[in-house]
Amino acid sequence: MTPDHTGAPAVPEETWRRAVELVTAAEEVALACHVSPDGDALGSMLATGQALAALGKRVVASFGDQRFGVPRLLRFLPGQDLLVEPAGYPAAPALMMTFDASTVERLGLLGDSAAKARELIVVDHHPGNAGFGTMSLIDPGVAATAVLAEELIRRLGVPLDKDIATCLYTGLVTDTGSFKYDSTTPPVHEMAARLIATGLSPELIARDLYDRSPFGYLRVLGAALSRAELDSAAAGGLGMVWTYVTRADRALSGLPYNEVEGMIDIVRRADEAEVAVVLKEDDDGAWQVSTRSKGAIDVGRACHLLGGGGHARAAGFTSYQPVTQTVAALRGVLPPPA
Repeated sequence: MTPDHTGAPAVPEETWRRAVELVTAAEEVALACHVSPDGDALGSMLATGQALAALGKRVVASFGDQRFGVPRLLRFLPGQDLLVEPAGYPAAPALMMTFDASTVERLGLLGDSAAKARELIVVDHHPGNAGFGTMSLIDPGVAATAVLAEELIRRLGVPLDKDIATCLYTGLVTDTGSFKYDSTTPPVHEMAARLIATGLSPELIARDLYDRSPFGYLRVLGAALSRAELDSAAAGGLGMVWTYVTRADRALSGLPYNEVEGMIDIVRRADEAEVAVVLKEDDDGAWQVSTRSKGAIDVGRACHLLGGGGHARAAGFTSYQPVTQTVAALRGVLPPPA
């Protein structure tokens, strides 16, 4: 077993060896991450893709969104020349690797490719991932999938350069909430130090991730905050704050759907609420629901019951019901305080 950094079960040494053997022997590797990729999903995939390209492998990378496009906040990431739209992805890859996807459903349009892959290596840190591939590099004890990606890159013998490190650092910083969450351990800071030593700029990465938005975002944020509600009886009496963003809100300001992702981090500041919820209507009319917990409520468990998933403190699900019914359903499945 490899050192796990936090006391959770780590990936067996034999599994690491087999994964390295498969990758080393492959001429082409198809990479995929979950739909609507965040910094950890896209960063881990692109970091690994660049490492494989450095080894002379043919690499194709993608994510299975109907409307394919890299979120604006992540367009600074290196390695995007490896990306192809789902239509150009191999139908039955000889070797496929997934990143930060806890279920095959999270692969969206690439789910069929995963089902037909000869070998499928699942790289993930979500606790609910039972392993849907032929091999699992899964460790729920690490702070981000980027931690596992870095370990794989090290075992493949590829040295970290600034571009690879930028992708890994983005995964690490986003999944630790800029090193605010309790997943921020001494090994997390040691990894960050290794990555920063390549010459990347934490300031520039933080600016792209957290300090840039089009003006229309302010208008949409104002509309969302104006309709925020506090349900003091929810979450076992610890309180839940929630709001929503409609397609009409975004249309008035010409704001793409992927620009509203960060609103949950503002809503969750309410002192009176343990749980924060933001419902975002996507371009197809479905509600993409983001949830956050301050630690006493396992929102990952609740979202799993509603067809989604995630972590104890950050999770989400998709709803096709009206806002009030969706909020009521979530309220009904929130577990009691730990």
